[in-house]
Amino acid sequence: MNRANEISEKVINNYQKDEGMMIIIYAQWCVNNGLDPKAVYLKAYPDQGNNEYVMHMLEQTVAKEEAEDITNETLLQVLSLFGNEDLAFTVSKEIDALEAKKNDSK
Repeated sequence: MNRANEISEKVINNYQKDEGMMIIIYAQWCVNNGLDPKAVYLKAYPDQGNNEYVMHMLEQTVAKEEAEDITNETLLQVLSLFGNEDLAFTVSKEIDALEAKKNDSK
C-alpha cells in the first residue's frame, strides 16, 4: 500500500509540474502578444480568480524581449494536450482578434 501511495504521489507531482509549465507557456504567449494573461484566463474561467496556484503561475513570465517565440499552434496544442478546451477556445478568439487588428493596420 505504501508503494502505491508513493507512485500515486509521484504521478500527481509530475502532472502538477507539467500543468505549471502549460500555464507558463500560456502566460508567456499572452505577454509576447501584448495580452494580459490573467484577464484572458478569467474570460475562460471567471470563477478561478481565487486560484492562488494558477494566479502565481501566471506571474512567472519574462519580458517579451527576453522570451522565446511561442507560436499560436504550439500554444493551442499544449492547451489541448491538457484538455484545457475552454482556455483554448478563448485563446482562439484572441488570436482571431490579433489577426484582425494586424490586417486592419495594413
